[in-house]
Amino acid sequence: MFFYEKNIIFAKKIEMKNTLYIVVFLLFASIVVSAQKTDNIKWYTVEEAMKLNAEAPRNILIDVYADWCGPCKVMDAQTFNHPVIAEYINQNFYAIKFDSESTLPISFAGHTFVNEGIRNGSRKPVHQFVKALGVTGYPTVAYFTSDLMMIGAIPGVMSPEKIEPLLHYIVQEQYTSISLEQYEKTFVSELKRK
Repeated sequence: MFFYEKNIIFAKKIEMKNTLYIVVFLLFASIVVSAQKTDNIKWYTVEEAMKLNAEAPRNILIDVYADWCGPCKVMDAQTFNHPVIAEYINQNFYAIKFDSESTLPISFAGHTFVNEGIRNGSRKPVHQFVKALGVTGYPTVAYFTSDLMMIGAIPGVMSPEKIEPLLHYIVQEQYTSISLEQYEKTFVSELKRK
């Protein structure tokens, strides 16, 4: 009987030790996942970005999307979640994610925009702001200077390899002197560092 009780105690110690290993593993995994999330872009509302820009001017990036848009999800997963792209955007832009079908009024560059489709019963109303940006498809990323002058709006999914030189081109204000195609010829990518 004594031998049997010792085996039970020993088995319980092993079980507790295994449980401890599992808890430590889960804790470590959650820390790693949390650390990875810091690579994600910090998205702001229009109002938050305008307030921050008034205090510390930066370029503005507006990702115009729709909830039902498959290519928008691809761009989120493959481009905006890339650590090098996210880090560069966070350091150099106030990034706004704007739902093209939002029902909220917004103020941007001294103008107030609403979703007029709400009043006329449209099923999938497009916000006035989206129309003002000239967006005709999703995703579209619009770029602005810190003083809210529109640089341009690029429709379609852009891979990390395609968007990286564009972001640098905008931040370095090269669009004032050379074409993006010229800039890309001498651009050195940082994508392989992470």
